[in-house]
Parts: sequence; structure tokens; C-alpha cells
Amino acid sequence: MSRAGIQWFPGHMNKARNEIKEIMPQMDVIIEVLDARIPYSSENPMVATLREGKPVIKILNKADLADPKMTQQWKAYFEQESGVKAIAFGNDKAGQVHSINELCKKLVPHKVGADKQIKAMIMGIPNVGKSTLINTLAGRIVAKTGNEPAVTKAQQRIKLEDGIMLYDTPGMLWPKVENENSGYRLGATGAIRDTALEYEEVASYTAEYLLQAYPELLKARYKIDELPQSDWEFVEMAGKKRGCIRGGNQIDTYKMSEILINELRDGIIGRITMETPQMREEEEVMVAGLRAAAEAKKAAKEDEKKQRRARARKNRR
Repeated sequence: MSRAGIQWFPGHMNKARNEIKEIMPQMDVIIEVLDARIPYSSENPMVATLREGKPVIKILNKADLADPKMTQQWKAYFEQESGVKAIAFGNDKAGQVHSINELCKKLVPHKVGADKQIKAMIMGIPNVGKSTLINTLAGRIVAKTGNEPAVTKAQQRIKLEDGIMLYDTPGMLWPKVENENSGYRLGATGAIRDTALEYEEVASYTAEYLLQAYPELLKARYKIDELPQSDWEFVEMAGKKRGCIRGGNQIDTYKMSEILINELRDGIIGRITMETPQMREEEEVMVAGLRAAAEAKKAAKEDEKKQRRARARKNRR
């Protein structure tokens, strides 16, 4: 089935980006919270643009919902880059958060001391669990939490132990998604408000990936012995199994699409990671190609305009 794009970027996110750009020079460490199920797609490209070479701690949050083998691969992959450390967090955040403070001190040892303060900015796209993590770090409720995107709307500062000042920022998506695959993964995991989604399109993309990467989990969850070849055949087959039937004995594919997406988000299907480091490498090449083609097209249009203006001036003489 055909798939359309997903649109976002509310005004408060644009405002937040400008504010982050303004205070970034004062920061010592960046803490980027990612969704362990989509470490690439939940990685905001603006962080790389704005960080100015500062050390980064990448937190693979919701690791209890992700494929543990893939989480280990992603940690190793991220740490290939200089100045980057990666940690995976699941449900037991309280027993792990001290490791963030320790990493901050290791990454900027020159800022450790009785009269010194480490300024750490915590960033993350909507609905990756950033606010819950902040509350655990602070040992008290300082950030509003909610199971929907874009709960945090303004910056705030939180004083932590070990001389660390944490700067919280609103969950930010970026103005334009260049990788369509990332758009669907963000939709599937709940980083984008459901009002911006076409459930059936997101379910189609999700089913196609799961058929290839996690067929046994699909068989077990939806009690299907022999999986079909195509994504939409699976949605219809699973819909029939679940009793998603509407008038005329037609399968209600919208209802089944909702079930598939919600069960993925809740971890009911199983521990699933929707992308691999290899997929990131391949898709980065694809995106670079698309970007180059778009720039070439734009340049050709500009050149054509110049030529038309030159001809018009010549004809006026």
C-alpha cells in the first residue's frame, strides 16, 4: 500500500531550538535520551549540529522494550565516536542513574571540584521518557510526565548531587524528516502524536519490518502458524484472528492496525528493535543521495531563472 509523509514541528519546538542554540556554549556535557527501539530515528540531527564538539552521553531508554542483543550493538556502535558514551536504561532507573553523574565527571574531569559545577543539558525527542529519567535523577518530581509527546514545553534547571546542574529542554523533533523510514518508526513507537498519523500506513510499515526481523514473535502473538508474504496480508490475517470484523463480513484493517501499533508500543508482541546500525549506514547514504538530488534540482531552477532574467533584459534593449 502507498504511504504518505508525517508532518510535525509545533511552534514551541522551534522556539526551544533557538533557546538551546543560545545557551549551548555554556554547557559542558550533553545527555541525549534515545528510544532503545529506534536509536537512530530518535537521535535528533540538531544535537550533532548544535553540540559544538562537546562530550555526549547517549541513554538508550526503554531498553526493557527493545531487543537486548540489538541494544548492545547500538551501544558499541555509538561509542566508536570520540567523546560519546552510551548507557541502556530499562525499568530499574533508580539503580542506574548514579552512573550518569559518574560519566559526566569522567567526561569533564576539569570541572570536578568543591567550587566547580558541571553544566549538563539533557535533550531528547518527545515521548522517549526524558521527564521520568529527570525525576529519578533529581530524586523528586521536577518534570511533568505523560504518555504522549511534547509534555515538557519550557526549559528548567535542576540541581543534582556531585555539583551537577541539569538543564532540561522541551522534547524536540526536527523541521523536516528526510528519511521516510524514520518517520514511520517514530510514528510506530509513539514519538509523534497519533493525530499526525495514518494508522494503517504505520501498521503496514511495521508489519513489513516485523515479518522480516521478528517472524516468530508475530506467529506466537497472533497465533498464525504460516505467515503471509506481504504486510497487508498479515494485517488482514491477524485482523480475522482477532475478530476485527465490520459490516458485510469485511476485516476492519484500521482496528487491527491500532492493535498492532499499541501492542508494539506496550511491548506485548515482545522485545523489538526497529532498526540496526547497518540500516542506519545504508539509510544515511540514501538520504545524502536524496539531499544532493534536491540541491541539484534547486540549483538548476535558480540557473533557469537567471537565464530567463538575462533573456528578458536582452529583449528590453
